[in-house]
Amino acid sequence: MKSITKKLSYRNTILACYGGNITQAIVNNFAPLLFITFQKEFNISLDKIAMLVTFNFGVQLTVDLLSAKYADKIGHRNMIVASHIFSAVGLIGLAFLPNIFSNHYIGIAISVVLYAIGGGIIEVLVTPIVEACPSEQKAAAISLLHSFYCWGHVFVVLASTLFFTIAGINSWRILAIIWSIFPIINAINFIFVPIPKFVEDGEGLSIKSLIKNKMFWIFCLLMVCSGAAEQGMSQWASAFAEAGLGVSKTVGDLAGPCAFAVFMAISRTYYGKFSHQIKLNNFMYISSILCIICYLVAALSSNPIIGLIGCSLCGLSVGIMWPGTCSIASLKIPNSGTAMFAILALFGDLGCVSGPALVGTVSEVFNENLKYGLIAAIIFPIIMLLSVVILNKFKTT
Repeated sequence: MKSITKKLSYRNTILACYGGNITQAIVNNFAPLLFITFQKEFNISLDKIAMLVTFNFGVQLTVDLLSAKYADKIGHRNMIVASHIFSAVGLIGLAFLPNIFSNHYIGIAISVVLYAIGGGIIEVLVTPIVEACPSEQKAAAISLLHSFYCWGHVFVVLASTLFFTIAGINSWRILAIIWSIFPIINAINFIFVPIPKFVEDGEGLSIKSLIKNKMFWIFCLLMVCSGAAEQGMSQWASAFAEAGLGVSKTVGDLAGPCAFAVFMAISRTYYGKFSHQIKLNNFMYISSILCIICYLVAALSSNPIIGLIGCSLCGLSVGIMWPGTCSIASLKIPNSGTAMFAILALFGDLGCVSGPALVGTVSEVFNENLKYGLIAAIIFPIIMLLSVVILNKFKTT
């Protein structure tokens, strides 16, 4: 093992982290493609199926919180390898557990919890691992890292759609097992690649120290807004495509959330390639303003095609928000260790829950009119824009 490890460089570590984000994309986006199938095959009500999303995010929030306290003690290599094992077991469980339990829903829920544990750990660790790897362009590396989640999302939708077209939707168990192969391979990668120290032993900031740092709370607010602005639009993109254009569910998924993910990936990849020519703060400014415009276009346009364009381009605007916040936080609060990234991930996930919830709640108040919900969600990119302005007044700690 030592001889293999010596032959591997931090470039291999970064590639493994890219694979980690693809794994997270698989566990977050595969099961939702099967929700209607679960409803029909197992006779599960839609409200219970909707709870699976809550289980996923709820477990990831819990993992974020626990990782902030225990990741350094357990060991980063042990944690990241375990995360991929949990992801693989959850996907394999999805293929078998529903039929093992007399209550099929329990089997699905257990599988979701298992791969959510894996996804939560991956979310917490891959960013600080890449951040700790020797690199001249750390912000670029972080942006590229997060672009792999987007490209993974697109790949999962396209590959799964193609598989179902060829093999039929009834073969979904086979595809679940096929998807589990990826985290298994990447778990093996993480056993051998070098894992850098985030900070020297005893030098990482404690949670108590972070809480006392006023600038840290601005980053937490930025993460909430990042997650909310991203998911507030992404979760409703398919509804826009289906209701606005009257297309099928398959075409709606491709034209809505898939197009959103493509543009988000383009944004992160572009910054990753040309970061040396772009000031990250300026990119965040422009992205926040573009996000506001996209929400307005989607909500106020009377032309459904223009509304869908606004919806898709919103992915372009939110792409840099999450990785950009992590990069600036690392720069402004050095020696922060795992704790900071874990808590930032926690607040980002809170945003992922609150954004769609606000859109849905406000839309319900206005007789299920989605346009009013999207108008309300503009508050998130507005707060983000103001927060970036305030953040620039703080000096590095």
